[in-house]
Amino acid sequence: MENGSTNVLKPMDSEQLREYGYRMVDFIADYYKTIETFPVLSQVQPGYLHNLLPDSAPDHPETVEQVLDDVKTKILPGLTHWQSPTFFAYYPSNSSVAGFLGEMLSAGLGIVGFSWVTSPAATELEMIVLDWLAKLLNLPEQFLSKGNGGGVIQGSASEAILVAMIGARDKVLRRVGKNALGKLVVYSSDQTHSALRKACQIAGIHPENCKVLKADSSTNYALRPELLQEAVSKDLEAGSIPFFLCGNVGTTSSTAVDPLAALGKIAKSNEIWFHVDAAYAGSACICPEYRQYIDGVETADSFNMNAHKWFLTNFDCSLLWVKDQYALTEALSTNPEYLKNKASQANLVVDYKDWQIPLGRRFRSLKLWMVLRLYGAETLKNYIRNHIKLAKDLEQLVSQDPNFEVVTPRIFSLVCFRIVPVDNDEKKCNDRNRNLLDAVNSSGKLFLSHTALSGKIVLRCAIGAPLTEEKHVKEAWKVIQEEASYLLRK
Repeated sequence: MENGSTNVLKPMDSEQLREYGYRMVDFIADYYKTIETFPVLSQVQPGYLHNLLPDSAPDHPETVEQVLDDVKTKILPGLTHWQSPTFFAYYPSNSSVAGFLGEMLSAGLGIVGFSWVTSPAATELEMIVLDWLAKLLNLPEQFLSKGNGGGVIQGSASEAILVAMIGARDKVLRRVGKNALGKLVVYSSDQTHSALRKACQIAGIHPENCKVLKADSSTNYALRPELLQEAVSKDLEAGSIPFFLCGNVGTTSSTAVDPLAALGKIAKSNEIWFHVDAAYAGSACICPEYRQYIDGVETADSFNMNAHKWFLTNFDCSLLWVKDQYALTEALSTNPEYLKNKASQANLVVDYKDWQIPLGRRFRSLKLWMVLRLYGAETLKNYIRNHIKLAKDLEQLVSQDPNFEVVTPRIFSLVCFRIVPVDNDEKKCNDRNRNLLDAVNSSGKLFLSHTALSGKIVLRCAIGAPLTEEKHVKEAWKVIQEEASYLLRK
């Protein structure tokens, strides 16, 4: 570009931001106002967008109107609407006004807070809000930032498991020597999220040393402590080194809750790092009546919950607490010349770059702070209680219909159910439930996902979208019943 050209880009012009910002907020507000008019599950075919967008980027600027028109006509049809009140698949991924404002503020301030010096407020606010939440969950004091422990925001529960495992791995290898990596053993139930297996792959744990212990309906799919004890004893006898156990509070398939205290006792007596994954159900444990489900957390070395699932904090915001922050920093810290600074060198501060896989990090604590301040703990507890009540009501409706059964007892806001088998034909029953799932989701009126429990195909209805009300649950059940009666007549 020639000197003196007036066509110089000012990417963050405050007046343009004000003008475009208003339009964008209006666009998003209108989206929420009309969200129920969209099919919940996108009905497009693979590759649909390639036919609608040009092959190369534009050479010259386009208007915001043009872009938003394309969002409306080309992007929205290709979305699955996670914030829809009839989105019941997987687990919720909550959005809220407070979370959105925090996200907006974070994007606007544009800081990268990898060490304390790069934005002191970002590090200190993260420490403070994670302490706030630890107190709401009544976590043991060792998880607070005033001692050797503390909390950190990760991108996802998968990252939290990986970070904990790497910390645990290096801690044990410092004791037994680096060459023992091939002897390290990880334990979990077969209901644990697949993120654990991925963490094992990345951390270099041999696949055969990732021990998956069977859970069944006799314990509502919780891990039996005697099974763990048996496996650990066997591995010790064989000369292996048990080093990591993942316990669950609210498994992905059915919200099973492992007996933390009993598992923790076994872990402690064998010097095994005990990680508790409460990604979904952790949020419910701020309610005193559900706190019992994390009883035994005092035996854990690390604890994780996703504020972005059921705590009104926009994705991504996964909270990890550890009792020994040095286990993480010993394994994950790097100290190149270009990052050295007086505060870090003097060990006066926390540098969160050493608690995570990447270097860069966003100012994610802002949105959690906004959620806690704009809603307050009591409102958040009642928000969660309402979803649990709606799930209780649905569980009752399922139980009253002779064509259906609740497959495993509801604990939080997930209901696992299926069409009952005719003449004990389980294969036909599984096919029928798969067909029911397809029919319900193709209707566009709601979105469910499924799982398999003891070989049975089970439909999962996870209630937890911010806009979901009683009427949405009742309407969804009506659609399920109608589709099922059609299938049963065939």
